[in-house]
Amino acid sequence: MKDKYDYSYPNNFVYIIIIAILIVVIFLYNHYIIGFMALGVLLLLTLYNIKNIQIKKNEWKRFIEDFSSKLDSATKNTLVKLPFPLIIINNKGNVLWYNQNLSIIFDNKDVLGKKIDEIIKGINVEDILRGKKNNYSELKIHEKYYDMHASSVDTIGNTDSRNSRDNIILLYFYDVSDKHELLIEIENIKESVALIEVDNLDEVVKSTPEDKKPLLIAEVERNINSYAQSINAMFKTYSHGKYVLVIQNKSIKKEMEKKFEILDIVREINTGNTLAVTLSMGIGRGGATPIENYNFAVSAKELALSRGGDQAVMKYNDKMLFYGGKTKEVEKRTKVRARVIGQSLVNLVKESSSVIIMGHSNPDIDCLGGAIGIYSGVRNFRKESYILIDSLNDSVKYIYKKLKKDKDYVNNLKSSIESEELIDDNSLLILVDVNNSAYVENPAILKRFKKVVIIDHHRKSVDVVKDAILSYIEPYASSTSELVTEMVQYMDEDYKMKPVEAEALLAGICVDTKNFYFKTGVRTFEAAAYLRKHGADTIDVKKLFSSDLDSFIKKSEIIKSAKIIEGNIAIAACPSTIDDNILAAQAADELLNIKGIEASFVLVKIKDIVLISGRSFGSINVQLIMESLGGGGHMTMAGTKIKISSENEDLINDYKNAMNYSIEKLKKSIEKYLREGE
Repeated sequence: MKDKYDYSYPNNFVYIIIIAILIVVIFLYNHYIIGFMALGVLLLLTLYNIKNIQIKKNEWKRFIEDFSSKLDSATKNTLVKLPFPLIIINNKGNVLWYNQNLSIIFDNKDVLGKKIDEIIKGINVEDILRGKKNNYSELKIHEKYYDMHASSVDTIGNTDSRNSRDNIILLYFYDVSDKHELLIEIENIKESVALIEVDNLDEVVKSTPEDKKPLLIAEVERNINSYAQSINAMFKTYSHGKYVLVIQNKSIKKEMEKKFEILDIVREINTGNTLAVTLSMGIGRGGATPIENYNFAVSAKELALSRGGDQAVMKYNDKMLFYGGKTKEVEKRTKVRARVIGQSLVNLVKESSSVIIMGHSNPDIDCLGGAIGIYSGVRNFRKESYILIDSLNDSVKYIYKKLKKDKDYVNNLKSSIESEELIDDNSLLILVDVNNSAYVENPAILKRFKKVVIIDHHRKSVDVVKDAILSYIEPYASSTSELVTEMVQYMDEDYKMKPVEAEALLAGICVDTKNFYFKTGVRTFEAAAYLRKHGADTIDVKKLFSSDLDSFIKKSEIIKSAKIIEGNIAIAACPSTIDDNILAAQAADELLNIKGIEASFVLVKIKDIVLISGRSFGSINVQLIMESLGGGGHMTMAGTKIKISSENEDLINDYKNAMNYSIEKLKKSIEKYLREGE
């Protein structure tokens, strides 16, 4: 139904001007007949506008008379002389009237007839009419801030009729700019807590000539001390290589813009050390008390350390913000932690009624190899234990078939459904090769366990599994298989590993290091040597990586679709006929063999999800790129998934547009990463 009072003016003046210009052009080219016809149209349009404006003015006049008849003289006088701004709008949001104080806010510009949401953002007329929201806080109008109260009035006189088509709305504005500035100032002078820890001080000192070691330590402390003074922070050393700072929020905001430059300053220290000095920084902000900010800072620093260090992590209430983390993780030479974790796991296993070992969804050979290694260690304690695996892909079928022939595994490889009846309140869940709760093989199974252990080599994510009683997350490690190989050696003195188990673990290391090319340290080779000594057959491991002709052709099709962006980054999309994530990951690896390619990304659509596999040589941190899309991984190998149904349901069955949509999101993430890197 058309509103009784519709005061939005039709705007045909732009067409009048265009027609006038065309008429001039037509007469210049001597087309007189067409010119006179156009002149007639112009005349009719002009008369229509004049008449329409007059009608609107008459309607406005009638409204004023109608509205005024319902108000006594005292009310009229009050509206005009109100000491604060007032706007009257109709139920479609058109401005009907406003007082002088409101006019001053808009620098005396005429807003009559305009839509209220065009001149003041954030106001919803329907919510006001239905009584859902009558008060708005801190609306920004021309660099000032106002609180607004809305009151709905029926012009017929029925004050209880909110849904009437004759309602008008009175909007009252209160200037709260001073309050807004005061709140900002209060927020700026609030104090945050920052904890700084030198990631690798002992290792760096060992790599420094003896006569320069004291100079190195002094240089680190001098730089951190100077940094604290530059941001007016309280600075205190509370342990060797560990510092606490108390900083005002306004200084923290500036550091956020600078991406916490102390990370780069310390990394550049060179007093003869062969290793770079790196820091982990945790900042707690937004807490109600200083102790709450301190606890935020502790959590943030632990997350920074578990992600490999050389980064700042800010915990701002429930949000996590990440800065840095672009350098390679430094391998820890000591195996002390592996021994401590191994012995702690033995105690937990002995106290539990049963053990379930679970990896991530669509497990690769590193995931399955890690699970097999843990199972072999637990088996020696004669404890009821099982490996949970729901899905098989080509990369694990070979080793899976070999396990099914072994009497110790034939009845101990279970699906989620089969595992349900094996779980009780005293069962222990061991997660391998995953720490993100959204990526586990079965999230429902995870929720049933009261005792959870995590063994993983991926950087800790924001959605890390909560309340794990034992967590062994080491981003420096090449693979979960490497971590497990070290651990099982300390779990039992009489531990014996079967050749098929050693083979699975070695295959996991080979896959994640790309045959010892990437992320390989001294401990990686030590683990491989231990596995070879226990019967790992390198020929059988090689067979795991073999592919049939059909897979090879499909992989070639994926590589053929690759496009190069930024000169050295390849992006390829799997054809609609290919829905194999493992094949996509292998294609991403192959793309790095092309000269000039520093990073590669391959996308594959599986049902309502687009999976992205990222690979690089290390100069481009694919983990940071994938993290901004909700995924994670390592500098050289990472991945994520984009759930199309939650992003845009229209794209679920539209392969081409779903893929284009995901590629655009990936490109924006790459652009953001490169921009921040610059």
